[in-house]
Amino acid sequence: MSLPDAAPASSPSPRALRRLRLGGLTLLALLWLAPAAAQDKITLQLKHSHQFQFAGYYAALEQGYYREAGLDVAILEGSDGNEPERDVVSGKAEYGVGASSLLLARLAGKPVVVLGVVFQHSPYALAMRQTSAEPDIRRIIGKRAMIGSLTDELGSADELLAYLVKEGIPPTSFQRVEPTYNTADLINGRVDAIAVYTTNEPDTFDRLGFPYDIYSPRAVGIDFYGDNLFTSEREIANHPARVRAFRAASMRGWQWAMSHQEEMADLILSKYSHRSDRAHLLYEARQMVPLVQPVLVEIGYQNPERWRHIADVYAGLGMVPKNANFDGFMYRQDGGGASLLWLYRVLGAAALLLVVGAAIHFSLLARERRRANAAIRTGEQRFRTMFEASPLGIALVDSITYEYRDINPRFQEIVGRSQAELAAMRWLEAGHPEDVAQIKVQMGRLLAHEVHNFKITNRLFRPDGELVWIEVSVTAIETEKGSHPHHLCMIEDVTDKKQSEALIWQQANFDPLTQLPNRRMFHDRLAHDMLKSQRDRSHIAILFIDLDHFKEVNDTLGHHQGDILLVDAARRIGACVRKSDTVARLGGDEFTVILSELDGTERVEQIAQHIIDSLRQPFPLGQEQAFVSASIGITLYPDDALDIDDLLKHADQAMYAAKGAGRNRYSYFTPTLQVAALNRMRLTNDLRGALKGEQFALYFQPIVHLKSGRIHKAEALIRWNHPQRGVVSPMDFIPLAEASGLIVDIGEWVFRESARWVQRWRHEHHPEFQVSVNQSPLEFQREDGAYDAWLSYLQALDLPGQSVVVEITEGLLLDANATVSNKLLQLRDAGIQVALDDFGTGYSSLSYLKKFDIDYLKIDRSFTRNLAPDSSDMALSDAIIVMAHKLGLRVIAEGVETPEQRDLLAAAGCDYGQGYLFARPMPAEQFDQLLRQQAAA
Repeated sequence: MSLPDAAPASSPSPRALRRLRLGGLTLLALLWLAPAAAQDKITLQLKHSHQFQFAGYYAALEQGYYREAGLDVAILEGSDGNEPERDVVSGKAEYGVGASSLLLARLAGKPVVVLGVVFQHSPYALAMRQTSAEPDIRRIIGKRAMIGSLTDELGSADELLAYLVKEGIPPTSFQRVEPTYNTADLINGRVDAIAVYTTNEPDTFDRLGFPYDIYSPRAVGIDFYGDNLFTSEREIANHPARVRAFRAASMRGWQWAMSHQEEMADLILSKYSHRSDRAHLLYEARQMVPLVQPVLVEIGYQNPERWRHIADVYAGLGMVPKNANFDGFMYRQDGGGASLLWLYRVLGAAALLLVVGAAIHFSLLARERRRANAAIRTGEQRFRTMFEASPLGIALVDSITYEYRDINPRFQEIVGRSQAELAAMRWLEAGHPEDVAQIKVQMGRLLAHEVHNFKITNRLFRPDGELVWIEVSVTAIETEKGSHPHHLCMIEDVTDKKQSEALIWQQANFDPLTQLPNRRMFHDRLAHDMLKSQRDRSHIAILFIDLDHFKEVNDTLGHHQGDILLVDAARRIGACVRKSDTVARLGGDEFTVILSELDGTERVEQIAQHIIDSLRQPFPLGQEQAFVSASIGITLYPDDALDIDDLLKHADQAMYAAKGAGRNRYSYFTPTLQVAALNRMRLTNDLRGALKGEQFALYFQPIVHLKSGRIHKAEALIRWNHPQRGVVSPMDFIPLAEASGLIVDIGEWVFRESARWVQRWRHEHHPEFQVSVNQSPLEFQREDGAYDAWLSYLQALDLPGQSVVVEITEGLLLDANATVSNKLLQLRDAGIQVALDDFGTGYSSLSYLKKFDIDYLKIDRSFTRNLAPDSSDMALSDAIIVMAHKLGLRVIAEGVETPEQRDLLAAAGCDYGQGYLFARPMPAEQFDQLLRQQAAA
């Protein structure tokens, strides 16, 4: 390398030698101060996946700050919080982002050096489900908690563990669980507490409407740094200029990111990660402002006393010795100032040889002073600009007089007052009276140095009377001795968020139709009343109310009118109880009532009867009136059960007992009802294995042609031969099969068995023999390809569709949706005929008979039983038969038991008869013998 002003090597003069030394030293100093070599390739290892938490580094890369510094930076995501420390120490990465646990690594002998602090306060906190108005961290005792990894030595868990210890909760008093980092574990109750970032998980909780409490270590004075940019001693020793350039570019990126939050959110979504939506990224950005404090503290600043505080906390946990020495842990910039100092020393040495050097020294010193003053003014201007443009409302307040000392425009906008108006006011004057007292309590703690800051949500009134919700962050500001203490008040308008939370809470806890508490709120209130009952030794009654005949209102007048009736019913029930009692709607037409603080049951019966009487009155629905009644089941706490599920189950059983006794009445739960419920449960369990155990049998009852007396049809009827109970009536097990869903498989078995027998009887007895198969509404209404399987089976047996008749009830046609209509069309197209069972007992309608393809009407046995020549039943039967024939339908009369009934029906033109007069239902083999006897006759 050639040096400027060098004399010929053969004969340098003394003056030339001095110039050579001075010029060389100056050049070396300038080279030492120069930026890193162009496009040095380096790696920055993050501690988690891409998110706004690392926005400053993305900004430095995308805005070109790294490129201007001569750096080619690769930013890598992290899989766990300790990965950056491992990679930087091993040399896999030159730089990393770590928590305050870097101090532990340093004291353990690892050569890590913190270049700068980004988060002046740690976002780490503890979250638990909110169970009362007053948060209580001691609820964690005896519970399961996800606080840091159970295998990693270092981590932010130490911060929370120190907090718990300071609250008198040792780690042995609760169970630590290996973290999954999934908020669903807390929401679903798998754990009772989890470690969270206040910049992240609370947004998830808020969106889901999950009530939670946040516990921060800062509440007890444990104030750790958050994210820290760090490197290794090796990198500082080998590339000092690169370290300075990388740090300066990174901090410049952070300043840009914190003042351009929306642009950063868009940048992260477009180039880095889609794990979070834009709203969450902006939430994270807003929550970072009071933690990073870009307006108050220059980003990157670190205080040795804060690191000493963190070391003392670790020492209190027994993790490091007291007063541990961590010299060299904090990076000290030896850039401009230190290099200049070295240059001064060189010039000072030269001044001993040359008087002119002294003049140069003082000249450079004056220039540096001017440069420093200019830098201070530039910094002040930059921070003032950030103060004025901050998205948060910021005010500097005298902590004694509550006078405003400085206010930014956003603060004025949120409170709805000008700077002049605020200058004439005192802080908190616009606050809601119920909230001001709580803030003053926290201010007392702040002035007593019990806390350095606090955060609270409160309300204030704008001049027009509008109520605004704000989140308030208050931080103490150091002032000169003898002057009043000051604090910085940062506010954010969260009115929309509060309104959304209120709406979400309302929707999550109240029925949208009746505005009554829903099932969730009912459970919460019942649990609260049960605890109070235990203290007071009082009783609670739970009333389970079901409206009788409500379905008919929906079917005949429509669901809109049904909703009007439900709203009126809710009002009537509420009018029958005290304001302290709870009326809830569990769904449909089911209501519940909690009657608390009872001394006896007399008042319960009075209230139950009052509700029944009230609901029995007509409900005006436009031009119509509807009449319903109520069946009420009553159970008592603690007499009948000790937990909510059992109480509700018992009340439900009592309600069904009231329905079974004739409706429009109340019934208390008794152990007998429990026995009946257990019997139903056991019978249902047995029913599950009945089909596989071949316990079902198919019986057939003949359907006789009245004019000829011949049997060309039969109805298939199922019987259950229980191995212990014997023959179980279909009246007992069919409702259980419908409730459990087993009716579908049972119906399939009945069809296949019927088809197999009808194939035989068509071949051996009559080519047009038909078997009728009953179908439950649940089978008929299900949306699947059930009839496709039937038709395929008939085709495999070489049977036409006319060999099978499907029997349905009138109720299916009353609320015939698209599924029912399509099923009827599918049966018609396949040639399968349809019989309308129990005709005349329901809501008979000529319009349904005209609209749908029905082949047979079956007159119910209630008409046949009392047939006499001049009876009303005979007149109705005549009318049904004439009407059916006019519509092209054939008629089957059920319950024919006497020759007189047969003759009357035949004379009226009835086509077929079915009943004990002809034969009782019999096994298939016996029915086959009956057909053979008929053929031989």
